[in-house]
Amino acid sequence: MAKIDDIDKQILAFLHEDAFMSNKEMASRLGLSATPVHERIKRMEKEGVITGYKATINPNKLGKSLTVFCDISLKEHAAEYLNQFETDVMSLIEVQECYCVSGHSDFLLKIVVSDMDEYRNFILHKLASIKNIGNAQSHFVMNQIQNEQILPWLTNKTAQ
Repeated sequence: MAKIDDIDKQILAFLHEDAFMSNKEMASRLGLSATPVHERIKRMEKEGVITGYKATINPNKLGKSLTVFCDISLKEHAAEYLNQFETDVMSLIEVQECYCVSGHSDFLLKIVVSDMDEYRNFILHKLASIKNIGNAQSHFVMNQIQNEQILPWLTNKTAQ
């Protein structure tokens, strides 16, 4: 596990809020010069704390307004079946996220499509073609309450 101090946490919070924020701007807010900020960022990239930079895209603006969480249970649980499912499901462009989970299902998929017709076609023609699926249960997102991906400890938020 990487050693992260309070300054690193602040840098991570700045980058999460605005990945284009300059080292100079972060340094000014932290009361440092730009060089140590740059060195800290490079160290966190090298240690795998920072894994990349990406734009946050609003799927609604691209006509993808239906988000579905789908619980998947497999028939067989040998490693080869689990690995094959992961490979197969990640080749489907509608699947935005895939988690192996504990509980009543084996996997949780986040699927983004334009509407119910596209989701129906996804289920019938893509997901159903993956071998070893025993059960699939869909949960349709009616309203997104929170989609904040920064960890609370980066901004000193506390659970209530």
